[in-house]
Amino acid sequence: MVDIHIEKRALLDELASVGSHQDFSSPKASSGAGRYALVLVVLGAIVGLIAWQIVPGEQLASTEEAAEAEVESAPEPAAQTVTVSAPAALPSPVVTTVLDATGYVVARRQAAVSSKITGKVAEVLIEEGMLVEEGQLLARLDDLIPRAEYNLAISELEGTKLAVNELRISLAQARRDLQRVETLAENEFASRAMLERAETKVAELRAQISSAQQSVTMADRRAAVRAQVLADTEIRSPFTGIVTTKSAQPGEMISPVSAGGGFTRTGICTIVDMSSLEVEVDVNEAFIDRVYSAQPVQVLLNAYPDHPFPAEVIAIIPAADRNKATIRIRIGFLERDARVLPGMGVRVSFRTEPALN
Repeated sequence: MVDIHIEKRALLDELASVGSHQDFSSPKASSGAGRYALVLVVLGAIVGLIAWQIVPGEQLASTEEAAEAEVESAPEPAAQTVTVSAPAALPSPVVTTVLDATGYVVARRQAAVSSKITGKVAEVLIEEGMLVEEGQLLARLDDLIPRAEYNLAISELEGTKLAVNELRISLAQARRDLQRVETLAENEFASRAMLERAETKVAELRAQISSAQQSVTMADRRAAVRAQVLADTEIRSPFTGIVTTKSAQPGEMISPVSAGGGFTRTGICTIVDMSSLEVEVDVNEAFIDRVYSAQPVQVLLNAYPDHPFPAEVIAIIPAADRNKATIRIRIGFLERDARVLPGMGVRVSFRTEPALN
């Protein structure tokens, strides 16, 4: 490569010296010009040959250098990742809807709590939405007269017991008198009449004691009745549930039966056992063959249409409504939810048993 550059440099110097000493104005110079043109042609060929030899070498060197740079800058080979495919999943069960219906949420256990006696409400201890336990006090009625009657019955019971004790003392004395008369009669110091009077006195006192004991029993039972009447002035919850309505206020009259006129209430409140909520729907009797006991059901509340509730058929009421040609179906929730409230409207889808694809 160095020799080629030296030869190129020598030819260029020779051309420069020829050009500087040549006179192109004479005929002789024209022949020199031809030689000059020939020299230029030869020089061009040499330059082309040199360029053809130099450029491929430089390209090869640059290509090798680029390859070495790529090798040096190449990242280390990454660890291979082995993908293990999971086993094929089992086919999902297929559930088909065979019938749609509408209905309402109802409480299986619900009570309008009232009193057993007629009276004026003295105190109400509940409000709507309150959770009450079984036996909890809900309200009190005015107990002035029932309490007075109970106290009177207790006094009568105590007086009857005292009378029985007095008769027993008299009987003990009569028995002692009878023994003395019997002793005198054996010695003929007492007449037969005296002995009979003593015996009669003992028998009479025994009968009086029996009657008094019966009176004690009657007085005791009378006191128990008065105690129950007094207890009935306290209205208590029959079971655990939620108070949904409050029907009476202090000062109002309440009665277990309607007294007419609209001035007497027939209840204190309504209590619902939320654990007994279920759905009731009416199914046309033409499609009743699609419903069976323990059938899976999907319930959609109108208030929460995007949240289905799993349920199942509890019972098919064995009676048809001739006016509507329907049969009532009871549906029970499989899971309890606080959003489910009595009286809510629902849409029900009766389904078939899950089957594999």
